[in-house]
Amino acid sequence: MGYKSSARCRLFGLFVIVAAFFLVGFIIGWFANPPEDEPERRLSDNDRMKLLNEMKAENIRQYLRNFTKLPHLAGTEQNLRLAKQIQKEWKDFGLDLVDLVHYDVLLSYPNETNPNYISIINEQGTEIFKTSLLEPPPAGYENVSNVVPPYSAFSAKGEPEGDLVYVNYGRTEDFFKLEREMNISCTGKIVIARYGKIFRGNKVKNAILAGAKGIILFSDPVDYCAPGVEVYPDGWNLPGGGAQRGNVLNLNGAGDPLTPGYPAKEYTYRYKADDGAGLPKIPVHPIGYDDAKHLLSNMGGQAPPEGWKGGLNISYNIGPGFIETFNTTKVKMHIYTNNKVTRIYNVIGKIRGATEPDRYVILGGHRDSWVFGGIDPTTGAAVVHEVVRSAGKYMKKGWRPRRTIIFASWDAEEFGLLGSTEWAEDNAKILQERAVAYINADSAIEGNYTLRVDCTPSLNTVVYNLTKKIDSPDEGYHGKSLYESWHQKDNWTTYRDAPRISKLGSGSDFEAYFQRLGIASGRARYTKNRKTEKYSNYPVYHSVYETFELVEKFYDPSFKQLLAVAQVRGGLIFELADSALLPFDFNEYAEALRTYADSIFSLANKHKPSLHTFEVSFDSLFSAVKNFTEAAQDFHVRKKHLDMSNPMALRMVNDQMMYLERAFIDPLGLPGRPFYRHIIFAPSSHNKYAGESFPGIYDAMFDIENAKDQSKAWEEVKRQISIAAFTVHAAGMTLTEVV
Repeated sequence: MGYKSSARCRLFGLFVIVAAFFLVGFIIGWFANPPEDEPERRLSDNDRMKLLNEMKAENIRQYLRNFTKLPHLAGTEQNLRLAKQIQKEWKDFGLDLVDLVHYDVLLSYPNETNPNYISIINEQGTEIFKTSLLEPPPAGYENVSNVVPPYSAFSAKGEPEGDLVYVNYGRTEDFFKLEREMNISCTGKIVIARYGKIFRGNKVKNAILAGAKGIILFSDPVDYCAPGVEVYPDGWNLPGGGAQRGNVLNLNGAGDPLTPGYPAKEYTYRYKADDGAGLPKIPVHPIGYDDAKHLLSNMGGQAPPEGWKGGLNISYNIGPGFIETFNTTKVKMHIYTNNKVTRIYNVIGKIRGATEPDRYVILGGHRDSWVFGGIDPTTGAAVVHEVVRSAGKYMKKGWRPRRTIIFASWDAEEFGLLGSTEWAEDNAKILQERAVAYINADSAIEGNYTLRVDCTPSLNTVVYNLTKKIDSPDEGYHGKSLYESWHQKDNWTTYRDAPRISKLGSGSDFEAYFQRLGIASGRARYTKNRKTEKYSNYPVYHSVYETFELVEKFYDPSFKQLLAVAQVRGGLIFELADSALLPFDFNEYAEALRTYADSIFSLANKHKPSLHTFEVSFDSLFSAVKNFTEAAQDFHVRKKHLDMSNPMALRMVNDQMMYLERAFIDPLGLPGRPFYRHIIFAPSSHNKYAGESFPGIYDAMFDIENAKDQSKAWEEVKRQISIAAFTVHAAGMTLTEVV
């Protein structure tokens, strides 16, 4: 009896061991070769359009309403609550992972007990006029607390007083005209400049270089009021008491001023507050045009040059100082803004890729706003939310993209792109190895005329193809595609017969990804008619009047244009994440390089005698562009014959495409701007918002006629030409066949 029982036990044990081997083998085989239906979880072209059509205008409307009920300035409790809300909802939508990632960065706030303002004082020092401390609140928001008053973030503290000088837009050429043509010095003066044309931080930098001891910024009606439109709330123009908040840093891509180049974590070395990158050394303050009229109406001095008059019923005389009746009065600034290290929070959500989880496609936009953020940034945040919801719904149906998708809600963009830059610095090594593309999702609407796209040239074709599949939301274009309405309204006639696509400059969160890390990037939004609507940006920009009602009543009552932007941004993400073969087009890049080379040569050719005298030649640059063009053409021929069933061959070609943008990165950066490393594109050194091509050459030639040493100036031009030629040639080499 015992013998038989023991034999049965041994037989059972042998069965268990054999079964275990089979089970382990099955598990190993499953992971090594997933079930045949795994690739079918990715989207067909038809399914991808169904995903885009899953997006709903009404959802975007609801998200915008919800996100704009209260102010959510970076570093505040309300902005953290909003971050946690977004985190929870992204988890509920079905993302695999959603984290809050924090950094401790330098932010800037008005003094709560000692408000900022500008005054006019008489010879006894008595105030005879002072500017408003607050904007008149919009209807329905009178009892909302925590509305930050208008101020210039990171302004230096101080109470300078002196004569006032009107400097138009505060551009380099404006200061040149004053000093070199009109013999007016700004040294020791307080200057006043109207907003518009260039980034406010560039105005401050120019004022400092001119010797000013303070600068006042104001929104002139000619720049912030569209003709024939009422002021808010009866229209969408800026009221006279409205003022534009904004940072006045000159970071040049450095990120947190106290930890330039490195993530602002607990262990990071920090510079002293006064030594931070890009901090202005003079007081700065913004005012509305009602207050500006009081300051400017009695100006003395010379009459303004042509083009310097704004929309106020005043002379716009230059100064310095006031007319004889008031010539003993001075302007005094009272600025008490505090800078302090504050914790900020990014929301980072992920969908893990099914086949290439180590390849990342990123959709990121900021969450923080100066007040309610009705347009900037919350139209963008609402769009991202709807893209995430739609993706989550399809995940529940079994879809999983080929590559990993990362969604980001950035913090502290308004304080110098801090949240996005710190995360880029924190993850730079990983992103350089794994990031396929970055699509930016700041404000989704700044006008309601047509689509606007700015992107690296290799994305042009995928943008055109995508917009041909999306319905146009524009009045009079029922049944037509977004491409058709965009093409008719903003055709690129000087370059090609296609909708205009602009160069990427800066001023939003793509900067670190594109300009520093060399990740292919793009952005899309609805905009005004840039040919006829000459006012700056949108009139109530960065004011308390950026409300939900502004969008609902005036910009996009149906929310169909915001829906179209969601479909473009989402469509790009899903195409880049789900296509077996990445949809980059380097023939487009080659064509753009030829255009940029022609343009920079034309600029240089205005100094033709100097080119001959100093032996400056662009031949090497044109030769490099030709080599790149041939390499791109050969690459696309090979791509057409690629064996798509060979995963290694597919991966090699995709890697060549992914890394092409990195090939334009110079680790030394541009002269004086080491964090701008893209040799083909950079923000203009004279206007952060504008994109410049071959920026090293352009900067070397800027104002070259005024250089003290012409020989040395042209030597720098030659050096920059050689750097550009090498970089373009080397980038072309990365596209050649791997042998």
